[in-house]
Amino acid sequence: MGSVTTTDVINPATGAVFTTVPSLDPAATDAAIERAQRAFPAWRAVAPGDRARLLRRFAAVVDQHLEELAELEVRNAGHTIGNARWEAGNVRDVLDYYAGAPERLSGRQIPVAGGLDVTFHEPLGVVGIIVPWNFPMPIAGWGFAPALAAGNTVVLKPAELTPLTAIRLGELALEAGLPEDVFQIVPGKGSVVGRRFVTHPAVRKICFTGSTEVGKGIMAGAADQVKRVTLELGGKSANIVFADADLEKAAASAPSSVFDNAGQDCCARSRLLVQESVYDKFLSLLEPAVKSFRVEEPSNATAEMGPLISAGHRETVASYVEGSDLAFAGAAPQGDGWWFPPTVLLAHSTADRHWREEVFGPVLSVLPFKDEDDAVRLANDTEYGLSGSLWTRDLGRALRVSRSVETGALSVNSHSSVRYWTPFGGMKQSGLGRELGPDALLSFTDVKNVFLAMGD
Repeated sequence: MGSVTTTDVINPATGAVFTTVPSLDPAATDAAIERAQRAFPAWRAVAPGDRARLLRRFAAVVDQHLEELAELEVRNAGHTIGNARWEAGNVRDVLDYYAGAPERLSGRQIPVAGGLDVTFHEPLGVVGIIVPWNFPMPIAGWGFAPALAAGNTVVLKPAELTPLTAIRLGELALEAGLPEDVFQIVPGKGSVVGRRFVTHPAVRKICFTGSTEVGKGIMAGAADQVKRVTLELGGKSANIVFADADLEKAAASAPSSVFDNAGQDCCARSRLLVQESVYDKFLSLLEPAVKSFRVEEPSNATAEMGPLISAGHRETVASYVEGSDLAFAGAAPQGDGWWFPPTVLLAHSTADRHWREEVFGPVLSVLPFKDEDDAVRLANDTEYGLSGSLWTRDLGRALRVSRSVETGALSVNSHSSVRYWTPFGGMKQSGLGRELGPDALLSFTDVKNVFLAMGD
């Protein structure tokens, strides 16, 4: 069966270890994958209405444990309690949404001569889901809910730093009545468990959310078995503010667009582009909004931002600020925990490191632009293309710029990126495939075409 060691779990708000979790070795990982493979034939054979009922029951059980899951995430990931409640609710909502899928997974009847031609959406088999530490609950649900709805079995590897909510969701799935081994949580190192998902022939698809560098390695490894992948990778999204925008509203909302979850969000609007004619005015409006952004103990109901995930990550984020041109910064608690203040830096060139690289922390980089063409050029001058925002009162400009910016999700006069009923994913090196909405479900299936001859 293999051996299991343990990994410490640390509260990032205090820096203290508060529990340990198992860390599986290759043999234990193989055993979990093989159990999922054995469970697959029976799970795919569950009648669509019955599979739908089980997923609705799973959603209801999650709903009964929302506060428990949220409090777990506050301690494990340092998320504010408000964010953590939303995240637990998102798992429930995504399960409810995809509970409607099994009975609607329709193929086609295609006109042909001499018979009947129909298509079926067949499940793939075992799906391996590799979840990051920045949004442990929702990103897990974005993978396992449609995968299960389509008739696949799932092995899910949570991030080493934040495994607790995934482990609890695995327990709640069994409580809701999902059969044993259909949905398994497989904690451990990426180099062990995640790597085995890539190399084990029974795993027919991998969903990975994380860094572009690691995603490229997974994609290269998956090629050996022509394994399907959905990749949601890095981002360096632009927030474009035109002179005709509602500047007060744009400035008031900008801090949450980049400092939410302490900036540990691949959708963070971490590049702020402001039209040069209103550049000084906008920064004067932005400064009080940044300085009043509440960085507090994350269990406080008033907290808008908590700590960074680890000491090592705090050092990485700090390295982008040292030696850069600081415009202004907010405040953060002193003492224990991995705290960092909301920070705004002035970019003097698109070559500035804090402008080009994904900081993944509460650091906003600001640059002026001349006109619409210049804004689009600067926004697209990146290997990433995940999210973004633009602010203007001109409908024509909103449409032109929305079509021109190379990004998978864009908001006009808002900073919304993710709704569970609309597709989400990246362009360029920000990813491959789409999660959520109606688009995600079919990526967990293969199309089978069947021709039935009419005979004589």
